[in-house]
Amino acid sequence: MSKKKDGSGGHIGLTLAMAGGAFILRKLLATAWTKILGKEPPTDLTDPKVTLAEAVGWAVLTAVIVETARFGIVRATTRRSGPAVGDAESD
Repeated sequence: MSKKKDGSGGHIGLTLAMAGGAFILRKLLATAWTKILGKEPPTDLTDPKVTLAEAVGWAVLTAVIVETARFGIVRATTRRSGPAVGDAESD
């Protein structure tokens, strides 16, 4: 039997890089939020002290930063490993 290289190792590495990057970024964002605003980020939405503006601000900030970093991680990882398995090259 011949062994086929399916690139699953690259997918696992990419998944771990994205998860680790998102975790670290969320921690850094929470620290920055606390230092700038003087209170913890709004993670418990049932807390009556959390305002709509805080909740939306935290959601937008987190989404933009984490997704931008995720984009960079994917690009950097795929650039190093070459095209993904199954990608068609144009002739």
